[in-house]
Amino acid sequence: MTVPHQPVPEPGEDRRHMIRRRWLTAVVIALLIGIPAGYLVISAEQSRSSGRDKQAESSASGLRDSWPSKMKRRVFEVPIPGAATDVAYFETSNWKSSRLYVQFTTDASGLDDFLQDVGTSRSELVADQITIGERDAHTVGWHFPDTHDWAGTTHRRPDPRPTRDITVDLTDPAAPRVYVVSTATP
Repeated sequence: MTVPHQPVPEPGEDRRHMIRRRWLTAVVIALLIGIPAGYLVISAEQSRSSGRDKQAESSASGLRDSWPSKMKRRVFEVPIPGAATDVAYFETSNWKSSRLYVQFTTDASGLDDFLQDVGTSRSELVADQITIGERDAHTVGWHFPDTHDWAGTTHRRPDPRPTRDITVDLTDPAAPRVYVVSTATP
């Protein structure tokens, strides 16, 4: 009688190979979990930092002694002359409108350039007129004393372009001080 052929069992995995395979599996699992988790932690921290920066800017009260970003100047259509000094700004935003408050000092030609870039001119400035309302002036702490030589205009554009209230202190004609409230509505 013949004995049926039985497969010969293969030799078992040696201990070193088994340890190496388990170690490699553990490393692969750690990388598959660790890399995305690390990415999420880094992204969350960057997002939190960005949020803090925006919160600090939006919670600031009053004017910031610096130039608004080029993007803000473009969106609100406030072309500050390059040689302007004492530039400060403040931005507010709510569901009805966004406002950019800007003040700067320039020279006579800088004022003319600014008004031209806005789409108006000195001839549109009305003497003794302050076009910035009390509420807006109070928001940033502007005061318009009667002892100064004021002139103002409101430059309206069709929506969605902003409306700009411009008031100029012409007390020193060589160094006019410009105050602008640009209001954009969605």
